[in-house]
Amino acid sequence: MKVVIIGGGFAGVNLANNLANNKDFEVTLVDKNNYNFFPPLIYQVATAYLEPSSISYPFRKYYRDKENITFRMGELVAVRPAENIAVLHNGELEYDALIFATGAETNYFGMENVKKNAIPMKTLNDALEMRNKLLQRMEKATLHTNSRERRKYMNIVVAGGGPTGVEVSGMFAEMRKGIMRKEYPELATSISNVYLVDGADALLSPMSKASQKDTYDALSKLGVIIKLNVRVTDFVDDTVHLSNGETIQAKNLIWAAGVGCRVYDGLPAESFGPAKRMIVDEHNKVANTSNIYAIGDTCFQTSDADWPKGHPQVAQVAIQQGKHLAKNFKKQIKGQALTPFKYHDKGSMAIIGKNKAVVDLPKPKMHFKGLLAWLMWLFIHLMSLITLRNRLVTFWNWMVSYFSMDQPLRMIIRPEKKIRTAPGAPAATSPESSKV
Repeated sequence: MKVVIIGGGFAGVNLANNLANNKDFEVTLVDKNNYNFFPPLIYQVATAYLEPSSISYPFRKYYRDKENITFRMGELVAVRPAENIAVLHNGELEYDALIFATGAETNYFGMENVKKNAIPMKTLNDALEMRNKLLQRMEKATLHTNSRERRKYMNIVVAGGGPTGVEVSGMFAEMRKGIMRKEYPELATSISNVYLVDGADALLSPMSKASQKDTYDALSKLGVIIKLNVRVTDFVDDTVHLSNGETIQAKNLIWAAGVGCRVYDGLPAESFGPAKRMIVDEHNKVANTSNIYAIGDTCFQTSDADWPKGHPQVAQVAIQQGKHLAKNFKKQIKGQALTPFKYHDKGSMAIIGKNKAVVDLPKPKMHFKGLLAWLMWLFIHLMSLITLRNRLVTFWNWMVSYFSMDQPLRMIIRPEKKIRTAPGAPAATSPESSKV
């Protein structure tokens, strides 16, 4: 059975892993990157607490001992279901089963200025861009004598009060009070703020009321200015516009406010539901198709009685769906009856800062906060990394950061950009870091 998996995130990797070394399956994993990365820790790369290699690993090295799994670096362009062909930007692949595990992408809700000027927080490339931009802007802030202009470079607005928004806001607030004061003494007396903006009436809206209150209180104590029931409506000329008419002068808008999914040519329009997620049945088969499946963030499944409005777009759903679909494929090969997917909620958590986190467990229903929740968060995220090497490197970096209250990774490293010169003149280069 030829299985083509589009996307090497939580869902795709868990599906491939559970079909590995099985002679009944010929698996091709397709991804636009040549590495797997761990999205929950992207913000720590963006804030220079971890190097990219701490949370990523090359697919080819990971699967080199799996005889029935091959990797193809490419991006899906279209599908020809009648011919069982997946069209990539660099070729075509035949399949007996095609699985979309493409995750979600940043959704700017049609705001072109926000899309153009904000800093997204979805991919490893986003994290590196964010780290470079913020460090460059801190350097530029040191050159300004005008306090108003200086504040624009230092102010940070985070849009989105989910786990990513909460975690990055807490990290920036702690860095502002500690690292930045030590490394940028010329800015020590300057006023700057971290704003967290969300359209809901509470932070971490899917979590318990206790977690929402604890998070609000902890961030407020760190100095984060929280604005609820308010949305970002525009970002132009270094000004963030809010839905209540307020404006914030800032060059830094971190966008963690929403996600959406892509629509692929060749699939029926009726196969897509809310936020362009693919509508799937209880076996994760895409509506109006015969052998195309979707798992993880990109699918919308309402057959689970406990989740009639669809599953949350979180890692555990993707992991469980990947494993479950592999089991069903094995049953299908043997002619056995397939089993419907049922999500087992293992709880939710978010880190706020050093020794500060919140954890909700569904069964038994329990809430944790503070140091214990923080240790739980560290353990779960550490063990969720794809390889032992990633776990060891990340653990070491965390220990260094914890005991030293510092991390020596704040370097601006960007490729040089060639400057066009007159014919016959020697080529010149200019550091990309000179641009903000």
